Amino acid sequence: MTRILVIGGGIAGTATALALHKAGFDVAVHEAHRDTAEDIGAFLTLASNGMRALAQLDASHVVTALGFPLRSMRLLDDRGGETAHVPLGEADDTLLRYRCLRRGELNAALQAETLRRGIGLSHGARLVSVENGPDGVTARFADGSVATGDLLVGADGLNSTVRRSIAPGTEPVYAGQSVLYGYTRGTPAEDTGHITMVRGSSTAFGYAVSPDGETYWFARVGGDAIPAEELADPAPSSWRRRLVGMLRQDATPAADIVAASTDDLMATNATEIPLGTPWRSGRTLIIGDAAHAASPATGQGASMALEDAVVLAKSLRDTPDLDSALSLYEACRRPRVEHNITASGEISRGTRAPSRPGGAPAPQRPGDDILAQQLDWNLDLRSISPATRTG
Repeated sequence: MTRILVIGGGIAGTATALALHKAGFDVAVHEAHRDTAEDIGAFLTLASNGMRALAQLDASHVVTALGFPLRSMRLLDDRGGETAHVPLGEADDTLLRYRCLRRGELNAALQAETLRRGIGLSHGARLVSVENGPDGVTARFADGSVATGDLLVGADGLNSTVRRSIAPGTEPVYAGQSVLYGYTRGTPAEDTGHITMVRGSSTAFGYAVSPDGETYWFARVGGDAIPAEELADPAPSSWRRRLVGMLRQDATPAADIVAASTDDLMATNATEIPLGTPWRSGRTLIIGDAAHAASPATGQGASMALEDAVVLAKSLRDTPDLDSALSLYEACRRPRVEHNITASGEISRGTRAPSRPGGAPAPQRPGDDILAQQLDWNLDLRSISPATRTG
């Protein structure tokens, strides 16, 4: 295998490019957007597993230059009382500590690192079609350009064009909650370094205070999905007013935080990809949200994408042919990510999530010890794959 095409220059795509480049492959990234500011209004947390994946790509510095660390999590009840305060992940390891940061800033930093390492990255390349052949795969773009390679990796997100070529008719489904993100200055007056989760009577709410006093917050609201036209033509003041009304039912800091927020609000509907969705066909594979988007309730979307990048690169590095590599990748990844879809969906809906086709339950999630080995760049992935361990 000599050349790999990555479709999508977001978190999954750029991390995959970094991993493939480190493994010695010739890789090029094709991004549909003309800039790096996609989803600039939202923020995310990278968990310890995502930070571990970045460390294996020698890219920890990309993240530690952004945002702020989170060492612990507080839980509040609907009266504002603290019910727990516990460490988050591997809080004692500075490289693996949770980190809170804006999605757009992370995306821009990973793209800059991709270019710094000499990896090709083209903007404004909107994929139109994929053609698989016995000896290669061809990507055709809206501007008439064409790219060929030995493997095409679709990291083109929730509404993936590549997924439609592999699994026509498979689309994201609403997971039962809408999610709003925002920023507030000056309230509440509390220390940084932890995230506070509020178990409200009608709304799940979370917030973290940056070292410079800005509060990053999110709210997950059950009920009907926000209409597409409202998402396309946002009305932040209306969203804020409705949300404050719901939060006032409880005696927590949440309502005051939202009431004092700026108009830099973002709303989205929590969606997920159905379990059992095919990930590959011929020389084409989908990863990240394109393959296994989950509702954001577990906060694992970006971290799972970073894991994908490392495991895919190791699968291709450690196996003798493409089919074996993609089979190994899927054996390692599907149990973990489908467990996350299920668990996150249960939180969002407050019920059990749908089962796999045929009624079979989602596989059990591999333990963290197995994940650490799968991500360890110096270990041959075949020695720790599920197929090897159970065969």
